[in-house]
Amino acid sequence: MSTAATSFPERNAAEVADLVLAPEAAPEVQGRRTRQRRQMYIGQVASYSLGASVLLLYAYGGAVDMAVPSLFWLGGLLIIGTFTVLSEAGFGDRFEDHYLTVFQISAHMALQLVFLLAVPTVGVAFLAVLFLIFAFGTLRMTSRQAMVTWGLATGGLALVFLGSDLPIGLPVGTRLERTASMLCFVLVIGQCAFLGLFGATLRKILYRRSIELKAAYQRIEELAELDELTGSYNRRCIMRLLDVAIEKSRQASTPCAIALIDLDWFKRINDAHGHPVGDEVLRTFAITIFANIRPADSFGRYGGEEFLLLLPDTPDDAAQRMLDRLRSIVADLDWSAFSPGMHVTISAGVVTLRDNDTADTFLARADRALYSAKAQGRNRIATS
Repeated sequence: MSTAATSFPERNAAEVADLVLAPEAAPEVQGRRTRQRRQMYIGQVASYSLGASVLLLYAYGGAVDMAVPSLFWLGGLLIIGTFTVLSEAGFGDRFEDHYLTVFQISAHMALQLVFLLAVPTVGVAFLAVLFLIFAFGTLRMTSRQAMVTWGLATGGLALVFLGSDLPIGLPVGTRLERTASMLCFVLVIGQCAFLGLFGATLRKILYRRSIELKAAYQRIEELAELDELTGSYNRRCIMRLLDVAIEKSRQASTPCAIALIDLDWFKRINDAHGHPVGDEVLRTFAITIFANIRPADSFGRYGGEEFLLLLPDTPDDAAQRMLDRLRSIVADLDWSAFSPGMHVTISAGVVTLRDNDTADTFLARADRALYSAKAQGRNRIATS
């Protein structure tokens, strides 16, 4: 007997995964929900049709009345039709469980119990379907919903077994009855196999979506730390890294240097060539710095055309040499590609960490050194 709420595993699993990724359902997810419910109801009609066909074999064999298959099929269609109307009206979308799973499972189980009481001679067939219905429902139910439906099933079974003395059986007296009984279990086993495939597909798709979600979160974290224009760390991130660098330097008793770098006469570049060219200059400068610093160094945009370079485990003289090399590299670049005759240089203030320095005083000394480099004519490195 086959009456479980059949559906299509790939799309239903994908729909569930979409809801995991986007709890606030977008319009396209709402549309997918409707399509999934329609597919599920079509599957249910097919299941009840197969179940009614098996009952028809029993009826031809004389085990049940000829009216039973029709009544069973019509009862299933009534349940399916009711929930289809509610679905098309958008009633289920008001709830977190838009399939109204508890109500559907309860209705289908109630139908099985009614026919179990009405036609106990083939009662085992209806009992077998209860397992299938409940198993399908648990794929969509929460723990609380599962307990509720389990309680309802327990009450219904108690009514059948303890509240009556009906002989519940499975006819196997004739070849036709044995064939019908075999088909009952064949259909139930087939749908159990389907549920296994459904669950496996769901797990695979949710696993793949969880990887995508993790990658998306990682990308969001990266974007939250990076300056959109230059790809360097933004001010918030580079300041956090500065605190980390100071702490590590003190714990390991190693030197730590920083450099505040400023592009010389950058406002003139914007005024003379336009902001788009100025943006390209900033990007090219940042790429050049990235290509010429160590993996342990950190480079971020401090503000406007000012950048902060963190140089862990670097003494004063080595830091000055490094910055002077970077200054020469930037000055030697062919900037005429952006505009004929363009020439870009940088100035930098380089300082090393002192015992009494905080992040603020450390930066203040670097800022004074940068101001000194500018006062001395720019395109140079100064220390403090």
